[in-house]
Amino acid sequence: MASTTPIDTPPAPPAPPERAERPKSAGRTGDKIFVGLSRGSGILLLVIMASIAVFLSYRAVIAISKNEGNFLTTFDWNPAGDPPVFGIAVLLFGTVVSSIIAMVIAVPIAVGIALFISHYAPRKLAAPIAYVIDLLAAVPSIVYGIWGALVLVPYLEGLNLWLDQFFGWTYIFDKTEVGVARSLFTVGVLLAIMILPIVTSVSREVFLQVPKMNEEAALALGATRWEVIRLSVLPFGRSGIISASMLGLGRALGETMAVATVLSPSFIISLHVLNPGGGTFAQNIAAKFGEADEFGRDALIASGLVLFVLTLLVNGAARLIIARRKEYSGANA
Repeated sequence: MASTTPIDTPPAPPAPPERAERPKSAGRTGDKIFVGLSRGSGILLLVIMASIAVFLSYRAVIAISKNEGNFLTTFDWNPAGDPPVFGIAVLLFGTVVSSIIAMVIAVPIAVGIALFISHYAPRKLAAPIAYVIDLLAAVPSIVYGIWGALVLVPYLEGLNLWLDQFFGWTYIFDKTEVGVARSLFTVGVLLAIMILPIVTSVSREVFLQVPKMNEEAALALGATRWEVIRLSVLPFGRSGIISASMLGLGRALGETMAVATVLSPSFIISLHVLNPGGGTFAQNIAAKFGEADEFGRDALIASGLVLFVLTLLVNGAARLIIARRKEYSGANA
């Protein structure tokens, strides 16, 4: 009979050490704390906004109740007079017109720069350009104002003459008054330079989030680089462009020191944007607040309430545009 030898079997691996079970209450406690902090932060923000609105409304009612002029249509600002007469017509017109000029100039340039950095420029060149753009956003407003008064205003005189010569037939660029370029157009150009870094930075980050599969699929089908941007990048980034534009518009609406340094204030409404003069809410508050008495400060606070409401309406309109147009979310890109 043949003898059989036992087959050596490898030893069983040692059992892994038992992990101490984490009590379920620990995770739930952390979640409850996080939810409470998040909810509290949101409620605190709403309380702050409501407090600002109540304060502005209370002081505005005091001023408007004693105003002998129409607050919305009066072209004068004299709360210290007897009787007091003041209105926001010129300030509202100047704020809206200068902001529109800034947006028309800044948004196309900012989107172009963002596309160049994200899809055209080599990486070695894109990084320094992006750094310089981000650095411009940190420049204080007063620095922009001094630069605008000393450099921008003198150099824009030639541009104003050129616009008047070739585009004066549009009425808007018809320069009917002689003077330095301290006009709403100059303010709009300066504001465009100031909001350019904000719009560019946000748009660039949105464009960099475009799914690479979408771009590669378009390239595989024979699309050119511009067609890839038009069909894949821009549809995906529309919501980001709108949000960036609203951030820039918010700064343009409330900019104070730069506008006060460049603009020659006057309470005259003129569609000739090259003529010197005009006014904005923020510029008027900065110029008149120091010398105003208690009632004058209430009048300025009333104008600040209008600017507050205008900013809320602009941001609300942007949110409605994004919510009503689902393709702006990038889901269909």
